[in-house]
Amino acid sequence: MKLLSLIITSISLAIVSVGASADDLATLDNKAKAEQQTENAHNQQRVALSAQQRAALQAKRDQLAKQLAQIEKENAQLSDTFSANEEILAEKEKELQLATGSLGELFGVVRQAAKDVQLSYETSLLGEQGKTFNATLDKVISTDTLPSLKLLNGLWQAMQYKVTTGSEVAPVSLPFVQGDGKTQQVNALRIGDMALLTEQGYVKWDFARQQASNYLALPSDAPTLASFKQDANQAILIDPTRGVMLEQYAHQPTLMQRIDQAGVVGKIIIAILVIGLIIALVRGVRLIMTQQQISKQLKQPENPTDDNPLGRILNVYNKEKKQSVESLELRLLESILDEQQGLERGLSMLKLFAALAPMLGLLGTVTGMIETFQVITQFGNGDPKVMAGGISMALITTVLGLVAAMPLLLAHNILSNRAEVIRNTLEKQGVSLVARRAEIESDKANLSATNFAGANA
Repeated sequence: MKLLSLIITSISLAIVSVGASADDLATLDNKAKAEQQTENAHNQQRVALSAQQRAALQAKRDQLAKQLAQIEKENAQLSDTFSANEEILAEKEKELQLATGSLGELFGVVRQAAKDVQLSYETSLLGEQGKTFNATLDKVISTDTLPSLKLLNGLWQAMQYKVTTGSEVAPVSLPFVQGDGKTQQVNALRIGDMALLTEQGYVKWDFARQQASNYLALPSDAPTLASFKQDANQAILIDPTRGVMLEQYAHQPTLMQRIDQAGVVGKIIIAILVIGLIIALVRGVRLIMTQQQISKQLKQPENPTDDNPLGRILNVYNKEKKQSVESLELRLLESILDEQQGLERGLSMLKLFAALAPMLGLLGTVTGMIETFQVITQFGNGDPKVMAGGISMALITTVLGLVAAMPLLLAHNILSNRAEVIRNTLEKQGVSLVARRAEIESDKANLSATNFAGANA
């Protein structure tokens, strides 16, 4: 390339410098020859260097080929060794399975038992004492081989300690959170693995914070530390769920809370029940007294009094006995109807209340469900607590309606039967009076006919 450029330059100079001298042309030719010689020498050096590099690369390639052959040979040997080892391992695994037998299943049972014991310690009142067995239990759980006799013995000791300690009644000192949020150490009695008893009664143990606090509510017969010390052999109430049932006890509403949940409809139903029971009580007492007076009057029919229905009917008979049989019968029937109206006074109201109570309960149910659907519309149905108010009102009003209707209906049935018995007694006595009067009239008629026949004879 350099030579070509020099030639082009020379030609250019020759063209440009047509009038140059011969000396200048000779000098220029010499320079071109010198440059050509230099370029040739440089090319020879490059060719020699390329040959050396080619020889070095070939030597390197031969060396790498030898190494590759050696590695492939070693790889083949390792593959054969690996295959042989796999066959040996498979045979050894078969031998291990035959040798262990059911120990593999036993190993799984042991690991599960260790997990259960560890979890039981973490969620029990023996958590602090159970920490001494954590290292042994962790080894049993995390081991990949059959547990050794030492580990099995440690697991057995952890289980035995829990059973033994869980059956003891022992005094303890524990941190107690008061109502103002302050914590103090109090003396308590650990009843096995079930409960902690203090002077305030049973306390709730927080496993995460390792502190105790009061339950929201306790049963009336729940013991205290003082009562237990007075009589250690007494039978006491224990929550076997370690406090779950005692926590739920606080969520059980009282009767007044149930009534408040029923709302206005529930209060109306209770008012109907109270009024109906008062009417039933008053009418029941009145009917019993009336029946006693009638029984007393039946023993003395010749002395009727106005303080009882039968006496008033007898007085009507005595006043109207000179009338004809038909007139007397109508008068007695009128008197019996008047007495029947007095006997059944208030019973229709009881029947109305008995029918109205479940209808009001249904009204409360519908109202509660409407409120529930409104809450669902506003907040969705993801949280059941949001819907609990309306559903509770719906169910409670239904229950109140049925509870109110049943005694009112029963009272109406009993009082109606008693009034019916008294009415039947009055009708029977009235019919007997009419029959007696008819017999008298018949005897008089027969006697007159006999006298008339004798006179004609």
